[in-house]
This record gives sequence, structure tokens and C-alpha cells, in this order.
Amino acid sequence: MTALIDADADLVARLATALGPGAVLPPEPRYLEEPRGRYVGKAAAILRPASVSAVQTAVRLCAEARVGIVPYAGGTGLVGGQVMAEGPVPVVLSVERLNRIRDLDTIDDVLTAEAGVILADAQAAAVGAGRVFPLALASEGSARIGGLLGTNAGGVNVLRYGNARDLCLGVEAVLANGTVLNGLGRLHKNNTGYDLRHLLIGSEGTLGIITAASLRLYPAPRENGTAWIAVASPAAALDLLAAFRERLGGAILAFELIHEAGFAFLRETLPEVPLPAMDHSEWVVLAEVADGADSHVAERFEAALVEALERGLAADALVAQNAHQRDAFWTVRERIPEANRLIGAISSHDISLPLSRLAEFIDRTGPALRALDPTVRINCFGHLGDGNLHYNVFPAKGRARSDYDAIRGAVKETVYDLAHALGGSMSAEHGIGRLKTSDMTRYVDPTKIAAMRAIKSALDPLGILNPGAVLPPS
Repeated sequence: MTALIDADADLVARLATALGPGAVLPPEPRYLEEPRGRYVGKAAAILRPASVSAVQTAVRLCAEARVGIVPYAGGTGLVGGQVMAEGPVPVVLSVERLNRIRDLDTIDDVLTAEAGVILADAQAAAVGAGRVFPLALASEGSARIGGLLGTNAGGVNVLRYGNARDLCLGVEAVLANGTVLNGLGRLHKNNTGYDLRHLLIGSEGTLGIITAASLRLYPAPRENGTAWIAVASPAAALDLLAAFRERLGGAILAFELIHEAGFAFLRETLPEVPLPAMDHSEWVVLAEVADGADSHVAERFEAALVEALERGLAADALVAQNAHQRDAFWTVRERIPEANRLIGAISSHDISLPLSRLAEFIDRTGPALRALDPTVRINCFGHLGDGNLHYNVFPAKGRARSDYDAIRGAVKETVYDLAHALGGSMSAEHGIGRLKTSDMTRYVDPTKIAAMRAIKSALDPLGILNPGAVLPPS
């Protein structure tokens, strides 16, 4: 790949002329920071194209100048994919003005949204048409469709609906040579060669800039049930999940595991959040089921809960009695990441494991980390139904995360080494970004990395698209 150079004032001026008023801004902190506050990026300018043709123009001008482009969607990514701190000065290309919902069809059940559409707005449009777009996560009020597809986001409903890639039928994207991939199909079956949609989804803007997507919609559930459930251990939670699957099948929408540390952190930082009034338990599950009209899914759910209590699979349960209570339950889950950020993690980990090895991982990792420093606090929570844990390590109360800088690397290696040894992954739903590129060399099959380099070289021979992200240093 050709060496990149710094974006200079001449390029910025040419971009401003070509893209028009309001499309080129000087660097602003909000485009150069990531949510956890560990890294700050740099840029010569912020580009805000308002059309696909404007994205094409920006990409072509940057390619001619050999200048890197950092794609920016909602800025909620947690692995530094949206900030570039090292290397030649790039430009940041924000998709925020590509914010139209182009079409919503209830026969095909497809919503066509531009990359800058905020997830909550896409959800609301679907609800307005009597449908649901089921991708759901804590940052849905600011995360944008382009970034969610770029990272193949997960969320709480993966158990039933899959990751972002499973909810996308087609993409439109600007490639590194400035051409447009017109892939906004609505077909569920299309075997005409390589599926470039899946190549672009999860590539974090390194192979193309997604400008729009065809998103799958589903019938809106008419009945649901939601409950907090106290369990003795992660192993007991897995037994409970198996029992629910036998009784409820595909009606299970979400099954979240939460450690008591999550509640403690909420009490410490966000005391206004109402916590569930349940008997004390180290581990709880937040479970939700949903189905169509006349499915009696709420009654079936409560019967399954009664059976679980009788069998000793659960110690206590608190069932939401109305929509307001259900929303309050989910508010607790959604604000745990906020509490984590307020405390400040020593090291955060987004991992996945086979369900059969998940309890073993939790049992073994805690003691291994406390052998490094007995004062660390661990907040383990996540999407138990699909094996995705957010396993985060924090300083003791009253201490700063910087006090633990000497063991930070060892903490990460301890978590990732054990997850890898048990057949898991060091990246479940947050992606690689720039923070995990060196980890790729340690934990990813070298043949896969070589194939990734070949694909990158073929589609972006100059290396201008999100330089330094995803691929490990060569």
C-alpha cells in the first residue's frame, strides 16, 4: 500500500469547495473522542457530506491526495474505530447528514435507511408502520445505522433475531476508488456470486463507507412478559435458559445475566435508578418473552417461572405487571454501562464463549484476576443467551483506575487467554477498532489474517479507508 500523507490546508479547501456550505468543519472534540475517554484522535477537518455523490467526491479527492479517511457514525464505538491518534493526519467523514429513511415497505417488510439514521428513529419508524426493527442496545438514542452495520452490532435481542448482519438484506456503499456499490436489495435469496454485503458489514469502514442499508422488519409482538429472576450461579442461569427453551421455544426474546456488582455500581453512581426489590442474590437474570396475539405467552412465561422456582433453578422472581414496569426493568440493564464509565474500568472486555464453557470461564477468571491484585472489582454481565459477556475489571472503591496501570496488560491477557483456551473470542459485538489490533495476532488464525490483508489490498490498495483499524500491524 502507498504511504499516506497528512491532510493539508489545500486539500481541506478543495473539499470545502466541492462539498458545499456546511459540509466541511474544523476539528471538534466531539468527533475526536471515544466514550471511555482513553484515546483522543486527530483530523485536519470534519467532512459532513449530505448525499452519496458527495461521499464519492470526498473519497476521490482524498484518494488523489493519499489522505486517510476515518468514517464516523454515532461515535458510540468502544474499541477506538472512530478515532485515529497515530499516523498521518486524516480527515473524519461523518455520515450524520445522510439521515433519511428512504422507504418503508410492509409487504417486503424492509426499511431502507441511510447510514446517518439514528437507531431509535429507525425503530420508531418501524413501530409507526406496525412493525419492529429489533436491533436494541443501550446507545440506541445516538448510535447510527452505518456504524452499527460497520461493527456488526449485537445488543439484547440477538438470541432471537441475530446480530446486525442478520437484520440487513443489502447495503449501498462507496468504495475506496469512489465508485458506488448499489446493493440495496430486498431479496432473502440471492446467490449471484460473492455476498459483498457481508464483507462490508463488520469491516468497520476499512473496505467501504456504508451509505444506506435495507433493513429487515418483523411483525410487532402483541403479548410479552418480563421478569427479574434470582439464580444461584451462572451455571444455574444456563440451566434456567435450557428449561425456558423447552417450555417457551422461540418466544424467548432476551436473557441477560447480571452480577450484583452492576447494582452496586448503580447505587454508587446513579442512585436515582430504581433497582428491583428482590431477595439478595449474587446473580440475577433479566428475561423477556414475546409472541403474537392470543399466544398467551405471558401466562406460559409465568408457568415456566413457577416450575423453575419449584425445581430450584431460581430463588426468586419479580414479574413486570405493566409496560411501565417493564421499561423500568430495562432501564436498569441499559444504565449499567453508564455506571461502569462513571467509575472507570481498569480494563474492559467484550468476549464470547460457548455456552457449555461460560460458567467455567467465570469460575476460573475471578480468582486469576484477584491473584494479580485482590482489591480489583469485577462487573460481569451480558447476553447470556448468545454467550456474550461484558467482563470488566474496576479499581477498588475510592481508588483510581490509573492506580492499576502496572497490571492492566496482565488483566487483559488473563481474560483473553482463558476465553481463547475455552474456545471463545476476544471480540464478540464491539469489533476490533484500533484498540484490539495487536490482540488479533495473538488470538486469530494467521491464515484468516492473511486473507483479510489480501481483501483489504484488493478493495483499498492505497489504504485510505480507516487506516490502522481492524488489521494487526504488519
